[in-house]
Formats: sequence, structure tokens, C-alpha cells
Amino acid sequence: MTSPTPKSATPAISVIIPVGARHTDLKRLYQDYVAGLRMLDAPYEMIFVLDGPRPAAAAALRQLLDSGENVIVITLTRAFGEATALMAGFQRASAPTIVTLPAYHQIEGTEIPTLVRGLDHADLVIGYRWPRAGTYFETLRRAGFHRLIGAVTGQHYRDLGCGARAMKRRVLEEIVLYGDQYRFLPVLAHCRGFRVLETEVRQSRHDRYTGRYRTREYLHRALDIFTIFFLVRFTHKPLRFFGIVGATTFGAGALLTSWLVIERLFMNRALADRPALLLSSLLVVLGMQIFALGLLGELIIFTHARHIKDYQIDEIVRFPEGRPQAETRELISH
Repeated sequence: MTSPTPKSATPAISVIIPVGARHTDLKRLYQDYVAGLRMLDAPYEMIFVLDGPRPAAAAALRQLLDSGENVIVITLTRAFGEATALMAGFQRASAPTIVTLPAYHQIEGTEIPTLVRGLDHADLVIGYRWPRAGTYFETLRRAGFHRLIGAVTGQHYRDLGCGARAMKRRVLEEIVLYGDQYRFLPVLAHCRGFRVLETEVRQSRHDRYTGRYRTREYLHRALDIFTIFFLVRFTHKPLRFFGIVGATTFGAGALLTSWLVIERLFMNRALADRPALLLSSLLVVLGMQIFALGLLGELIIFTHARHIKDYQIDEIVRFPEGRPQAETRELISH
């Protein structure tokens, strides 16, 4: 099979596929994705990013290269995580439209045009696999995860675990992913003012994960959610978070200290050898320190405020050139 995109053509779509520990037959997956990309009738490039040495995956991709397929293979020195692999692929991508796809079957390849065409109405389009196969426990786990995300961020999604996404280039130009934040890219993009659209796509018939998630994976996701909660709610207003926590801690310590003083003055109870006195003093000092952290964060934000951009411009309407202002007002009135 020969790629329909000449190697010399300027791509309109850059497809980034991070290859980690979980991946399927890449040659078969490549054919599935190419079938969908051909439906767009636009030049594209496919970038596979190997997250660390992956001998089996590298051999399969080498066969594609030897057969004349127009693919780019990037290999990281070690496993850095999917977010780093995506950013490494983005640095090499050259198209104005970026499509990220998983290295295993999640959606049918023919659904890729649905994601790309959704960019006519949004800056980031994420896939929602429907109808969704899976056990009752998996359905319950997904529902709990997305409800928690909705409660924490105020944004409601149905399939943040789907790695099939299409976006305009400026999304990844302004958002730097690290750690496991690739799962929460729609949340971060919405926070930065981008328009996010979730669209239904058909789930691949091969999308089956028979393994089990370890307990630490759930703990990691809980910490990730807390991180996203702080980034979305308090990145530009740190005093609101540290101020509330610090004031609450200081208030509890002050009340306890006041009660101990009242007991000493009016009830003749000694303060010596009382753990409550140490606890109240600790709460007062700790509350002041936490509050000071919030003030320090506000100073840092204020200093760099001119370099922080948390909005996106949708449209600019200019005054018509070469036309008198009075004439323009008359046209508007009519």
C-alpha cells in the first residue's frame, strides 16, 4: 500500500500517535487510520513517537518505512509518559491541524473525518465513544470519574479517556502538557478560553482492555484530579485557595487559644503541660504561613500578569477602509 500523500507536499493535518507500553499491531492500526484520513482528501503526515525503546513497535514501523509509507518515527531515550511523547510529536509536526490518536484501537478509523470537521465550530474536538461496550463495573467507574471531574471543574465530559482528538495548532502552542495531564487537555483548553466540542464516534470493535488497574493507578488519578482542581480554579487567584485554608487554620487556632486564656483567667486552670496550648499555637503560626503563601503567589501573578493570556479572540471587526464614516453609519442604519 502506498501513501496518497507525496513526501514533498505540505501537510494540512499532522497525526501524532504516542506509542507506550500499551499498543497493538501498528501496521494494522496504520492501515485503519489511513483509510479514515483518505476520506478527508487533504495531505497529511503521520508521526509515531516511541515513548522509550520499543523494539517490536520499532520493527513494525521500520517495515512501513521500507515499504515506502510516508511516516515519521521519533524514539525517546526512555519512557517519559504519554504527555511528553505528544509534545515531542507536536514539536516535529508542521500542519495547522493536529490530530492525536492512540496506539491501540479505540475508534473506527473512518471516524477521523468527524473529528477534523468538528474544528469548523471549535478549537478542540474530542471523541466520545458511543455506543460504548464494557462491563457494568467499567461503566460505573467511568461515570464516577466524570462526575467527579464535573464537580471539581464545572465542566462535564463523557469520555476523557478517549485519545482520539483533533485540534487547531494554537491549542498545543499555548498549553504545555506534562505528567499525565494529556487526559485533561479539554479541561485545560477550556480554562484557557478555547472552544471545546465533544462529538460521538463509533467505538472500534477491537477496543477491549482485559487487564486490571492497580490500586496505585486510582491513587494517581485522584492526585491528578486535585492538581487539575487547583490549576483550573486557583492558578490566577492563589490567595483564594491559600487564604481560605490559612484563615480557617488561623481561626481554629485563635479560638482554641482564646478558650485556653479564658480558662486560665476565669477558671483558674493552669496552662502548663497542656497539649492544647501547643496545638493552638501551631495552628495560629501555620495559618499565618499558609496565608503568606497565598500573598506571595498573588505577588508573582501580579508581576507576570502582562505575560499571562487566558483568553482567545474569536473575531475582529475593523472599520471599513476607504469609506467615509458617515456613509458607514448610513449603511448600518439601513
